[in-house]
Amino acid sequence: MITQSPAPAADFEAHRPRMFGLAYRMLGSAAEAEDTVQDAYLRWGSAADRDGIEHLGAWLAKVVTHLCLNRLTSARARREEYVGPWLPEPVLTGDGTLGPLDSAEQRDSVSMALLVLLERLSPVERAVYVLREAFAYGHREIAGLLDLSEANCRQLYRRAAGRIAAPERRFDPDPAQLRSLLESFLAAARSGDLARLEGALTADVRYVSDGGGVVHAARRPIEGRDDVARFVLGALRKYVADVPVCLAEVNGAPALVFGTTAVLVVEFAGDGRVAGLRSVVNPQKLEFVRRQLSHS
Repeated sequence: MITQSPAPAADFEAHRPRMFGLAYRMLGSAAEAEDTVQDAYLRWGSAADRDGIEHLGAWLAKVVTHLCLNRLTSARARREEYVGPWLPEPVLTGDGTLGPLDSAEQRDSVSMALLVLLERLSPVERAVYVLREAFAYGHREIAGLLDLSEANCRQLYRRAAGRIAAPERRFDPDPAQLRSLLESFLAAARSGDLARLEGALTADVRYVSDGGGVVHAARRPIEGRDDVARFVLGALRKYVADVPVCLAEVNGAPALVFGTTAVLVVEFAGDGRVAGLRSVVNPQKLEFVRRQLSHS
């Protein structure tokens, strides 16, 4: 009787960050991405032909992609019943959790704006788009991962790219300037001065809050300088007035993290004013960030 050698954990661990990044982009959930990667590990450990796997990275990418496709089918039904706007689970990215984000393109690949747009796609369209745009797989490679024809993958990619209409490239200042802008916005928001805060916002600023029906949050996006400024002042005063806040990079963008209560991602226009705000206050979506903060 031939006994297969134990699966060396180090071989898998070398690929874990990339697989987590793939699963997170596919699912928009850090918790589900972790579960998916763990499922892939279990499948690898029990694979009858494990010793015959020539390229572990490619094998894992295929397994993770198919596991994500299965999860997305049920996730779509759950999100149709989600209370209020849906935002992805925030992830601190300054430590490389989602892979290198050295360029604006890499940061955009994990932005909340793009992950929300990806919700418009069917599971297989999302898989093709993520593999192509975020991981630079060729159409032939994608066809092998998805067990589709190359021509079909090209068609799926064109359809996905057309449906997404990716958001306009955001303002991308150097880190020092970004920190200064974030501190200025926080000071204006905490000042209680409505006119000062309005001056820090663009005329068409948009605020989206995800409470999931678990905690109080705006059930619809808030648009316009006046309404957003009033809402922000009220929310800060009522919910996080005494909560410690830190500046961080979340999903490749500047953000304010209010203890374990809220994550506020801030998007700046080219003139340094705030053009968009995305707030995650659903406690179920903050567990991954809490663990990241506890380890930092």
